[in-house]
This record gives sequence, structure tokens and C-alpha cells, in this order.
Amino acid sequence: MKSIPQLDRAGLEAVYDTLAQAIDQAGVEKAELFLVKLALLQAQAQGDAQAFVQQVQAALRDL
Repeated sequence: MKSIPQLDRAGLEAVYDTLAQAIDQAGVEKAELFLVKLALLQAQAQGDAQAFVQQVQAALRDL
């Protein structure tokens, strides 16, 4: 498994802001489609299906 660089707090905040703005731009009707499309693009960029599965499981915890 290849090493994935970690984001610092400022990087995470920038990602959060970008994501929030993109969700708003997609609108309520297409927000779910946008998030699925983004997740698939990120999984492809990551190139590690098992790591993606683990991230999905982590995201589902404590919803």
C-alpha cells in the first residue's frame, strides 16, 4: 500500500470549505449524485479499493 500524505488543519479546513461550496453549488437535487461522483473519483485517484472501503466504514461510524 502506498503512503498517503496527511493534511494539516489548514488543509482540512480548505478541503471542507471547497466541499461545502461545491455541495451548495450542486444544489439539494444533485448533492447526493455529486458526492457519489466525487467519492468514485477520489477512489480512482487513491488507487486502493481496500483503503476506500475502510474510509467508507470510518465515515459511517457515529453518524
